Amino acid sequence: MKSDQRFKSDWESLSAYQCPEWFHDAKFGIYAHWGVYSATRAPENTDWYGCGMYEEGHPNNVFHRETYGPVDQFGYKDFVPRFTGEHFNAEAWADLFEEAGAQFAGPVGEHADGFAMWDSTVNPWNAAKKGPCRDVVAEMEQAVRSRGMKFMVSMHHSWLWGWFPTWLENTDCADPANASLYGPRLPKTARHIEGIQTKSCDPMPSPDFERIWLEKVKEVVEGYSPDLLWFDNRVEILSETVRKQMLAHYYNHAAERNQDVVMTFKRPDFPLGVGTVDLERARMPEIYPEPWLTDTSISRTSWSWALNLECYDENRLIGDLVDIVSKNGCLLLNLAPHPDGTIPEEQQQRLKNMGRWLKLNGEAIYRTRPWIIYGEGPSKAREGHLADMTFDGYTDRDIRYTTRDGQLYAIALSWPESGVLSIRSLGSHHYNGRISEVELIGHEGPLKWGQEGAGLEIILPEYKPCEYAYVFRIYR
Repeated sequence: MKSDQRFKSDWESLSAYQCPEWFHDAKFGIYAHWGVYSATRAPENTDWYGCGMYEEGHPNNVFHRETYGPVDQFGYKDFVPRFTGEHFNAEAWADLFEEAGAQFAGPVGEHADGFAMWDSTVNPWNAAKKGPCRDVVAEMEQAVRSRGMKFMVSMHHSWLWGWFPTWLENTDCADPANASLYGPRLPKTARHIEGIQTKSCDPMPSPDFERIWLEKVKEVVEGYSPDLLWFDNRVEILSETVRKQMLAHYYNHAAERNQDVVMTFKRPDFPLGVGTVDLERARMPEIYPEPWLTDTSISRTSWSWALNLECYDENRLIGDLVDIVSKNGCLLLNLAPHPDGTIPEEQQQRLKNMGRWLKLNGEAIYRTRPWIIYGEGPSKAREGHLADMTFDGYTDRDIRYTTRDGQLYAIALSWPESGVLSIRSLGSHHYNGRISEVELIGHEGPLKWGQEGAGLEIILPEYKPCEYAYVFRIYR
């Protein structure tokens, strides 16, 4: 954005937004769901713990009663003193993110539970004044930016409208003294329908709720100037007026600083063209003409730390990164830190392995653009919200393509046991040109290969150059 550019609070003016090159080049970012919900120590789905713990018969309610007692004696607010973060070290987090190869990173700013992770004057329930008593957003900003990465903050706080059962008289949620944490007193009809729907709440957010929602975003923008501001879904319950005001404020703040920024959103919370589209645990089925984002977690079962947390393996994580990049997208990978502020070793190891892979093969990821097709093979992306949760993984016939400065890369997502990799799209009947040379990144020496009408066949070397996806440079 140019410093002389000013955005008005209307969609036409905001559609002048252009996704910056740094995001188009970055391809890989990391953030972390770490907050009061991390301290609940529930078996799974801890990020939704506060929503379910008050609902009779819900697994979180059953666990809560057995572990902490009745909800009228131990409410969600009582977890705040247990969220101490005594071993949180922003420098160590940023070191790990850098080692993993991330190009942008940051924390969850405020999740649905109404607890802010920055030193807020709008919200007294924040990490600088309660719990860890540290401005997590400020510490992460300094650590991330000092390593040359772009800084991001995610905002989920539109969910607070109806997240907690403020209509239940026998709970602390109904106490007006706790309204800054639990949200305003509402009827049950204000709760989100079926857990994830966005439009159907009655009443819709009040002007006061919208004012506070906007002031929280302004605090983050003015205090920390994030390069990427990420919004969870359900923003569409807010009026168009407040959404336009928020976005104009963010873009104008960035313009004054000559800062190129990204606002990511889930459809249909904002009109296409005013920001960058984000898909939660999902991806585009084909190459999308504009840069886009997938946010997904290192675990299928939870976004935040849980007792039974199981992580995806590196093969799946790297395969997802490659598939997303081949379609003009970026991957935002979520971590689930321990309540004490440390990142569990299992998650650290996966990030370090991703970093080793990117150190070897990053030329086929960073600063790349799509080829004429994204790839070939039997594994197809399932479409729709959370669709990746049922994805089965990749086969040795799945190939993805990227390009960089005229160089074509073919990335095999598995190593064929036959020792021969067949790439149908690069056969002389399909590929417009003769191949002059094929190289395998990480392998020294020539490869045996042949380009026939039906495909390019590569005789693989005896030893793999790495443990996961395998990158071939294709020369014409």
